[in-house]
Amino acid sequence: MLRTRLFLLALLGAACSPSDRAASGDAAAINAAPVPAEALAAIDTATIMQHVRVLADDSLLGRQPGTLGEERTAAYLESQFKAIGLAPGNPDGTYVQKVPLVGITVTNAPAMTFEKDGKTQTLKWRDDYVAWSKHVQPSASLDKSELVFVGYGTEAPEFKWDDFKGMDLSGKTLVMLVNDPPLADTSRFGGARMTYYGRWTYKYEQGMKHKAAGVLLVHETGPAGYPFTVVQGKTSEQFDLVAPDKNMSRAAVEGWITTVQAKALFTMAGQNFDSLKAIAATPEFEPVQLGATASVTLLNTLRELNSRNMVAKLEGSDPALKDEYVVYSAHWDHFGVGEKVKGDSIYNGALDNATGTAGLLAIAKAFAAMPTRPKRSMLFLAVTAEEQGLLGAAYYGMAPLYPLNKTAANINMDGLSQWGRTRDLTVIGLGNSELDDYAQAVATEQQRVLRPDAEPEKGFYYRSDHFNFAKKGVPAFYAEAGIEVIGKPPEFGRAKRDEYTANDYHAPQDEIKPDWDMSGAVQDLQLLLAMGYRVGNASRFPEWRVGNEFRAVREASFKQK
Repeated sequence: MLRTRLFLLALLGAACSPSDRAASGDAAAINAAPVPAEALAAIDTATIMQHVRVLADDSLLGRQPGTLGEERTAAYLESQFKAIGLAPGNPDGTYVQKVPLVGITVTNAPAMTFEKDGKTQTLKWRDDYVAWSKHVQPSASLDKSELVFVGYGTEAPEFKWDDFKGMDLSGKTLVMLVNDPPLADTSRFGGARMTYYGRWTYKYEQGMKHKAAGVLLVHETGPAGYPFTVVQGKTSEQFDLVAPDKNMSRAAVEGWITTVQAKALFTMAGQNFDSLKAIAATPEFEPVQLGATASVTLLNTLRELNSRNMVAKLEGSDPALKDEYVVYSAHWDHFGVGEKVKGDSIYNGALDNATGTAGLLAIAKAFAAMPTRPKRSMLFLAVTAEEQGLLGAAYYGMAPLYPLNKTAANINMDGLSQWGRTRDLTVIGLGNSELDDYAQAVATEQQRVLRPDAEPEKGFYYRSDHFNFAKKGVPAFYAEAGIEVIGKPPEFGRAKRDEYTANDYHAPQDEIKPDWDMSGAVQDLQLLLAMGYRVGNASRFPEWRVGNEFRAVREASFKQK
């Protein structure tokens, strides 16, 4: 059995305020005292699987926000927080932060039509395209809206890149490619690593910025990072935060079309899809008016609701530092009950993210078991509506229960290792902040190594809740299972990852598997526990690396009162 007890390498420095930050790394904190043995022992496979079995059970109906599944999930989380002995995390004395959402469901499954010079191309709902509207209105439509191909839809002045070239696109429907432009010059964008410019959420934000009537993304499995079946899951109820303008500033229709239908559209428009895609990967690209129009009418049912972020707190032991926080997060939600796949309609989300939520509870139990609490307070945040666009975490970022400039770090869990102990740990966004130094120190003590994201082109750093902390300047750490599984062939870990993406991801087949080995989850959670423990006792906050896009936001936040 791997020994995980950590050894004392240096003493902690004296406490200071967040603004009193030295230029060098906090070596004393990074290599600090061991996590108490009682805390390490509190994290075990039995504890983790007990929570996963409850959270992934059919009785929770897939944990969709605004359903009986949410009621049952919230009740379970609150009962577990209380059993652990954690205080309510909301200053109002409850374990709940209400999150105002609107749920919008397309009810009519309409065909979409492209027209040009009397020719018509008809796209079948769900098979050929998927669309929705975030307008809080009973209907949304495109009525012969002109189609314009805008390449990757990217405006990145720091890379001297502009796919729009000043064209007025108000009222048009924009056709965009997903991911970043694939460039040999790695000084632009991230090379193989997806930047936020490549995320589908950014593309729809661009539609809003340019006052477009519609935005249609061309689905390609490689650049998107998942098959079209994942997109088809978005034909059920879609959620968003309720904006003051009822989301009317967004494009009326947002969606995806298959590559086959995109190529057919371009052919009808007298263009070649592959040729224009190649041109779109150059800074000289200019928008191409396709001379075709798009029409569709979506009929919606609407409901406004308060969902829940569930939050609990373990108060710090130092009177001077207990008003500063380390936030552990995981999303409790999944997709509820939806389209049947292989005879099953309950999207249990066992890995994604019953395991992460179980990990949150396990780490909370471990902190509660410590004879002496860390100096800073620990916040345990189970957020809602991650699967709808990181909405619960976004709301916490907009309305934090505790000041973000007094939040030392966020450590996020979204899917735990389920195939055994590994020699490595995959860190999404490795190199972003000094939190990596904490992770490296503990990994070394576990006789492990940190590995950068094996699939940086899929943009995982922008696909989980930690991103909403990063956007607000809080150093955020997110790790996934390693791929060097001890006792297995070298290709085993990567093959299991690919198998999950192809067969289980966002499908009813994401259920507990009989051959799961959660010893790797224990290993990873003990590492995350040690990281938070050391940050909680450190003399100063961890920082973003020089040149990181979020560093300036953090610096500005320290000037706010």
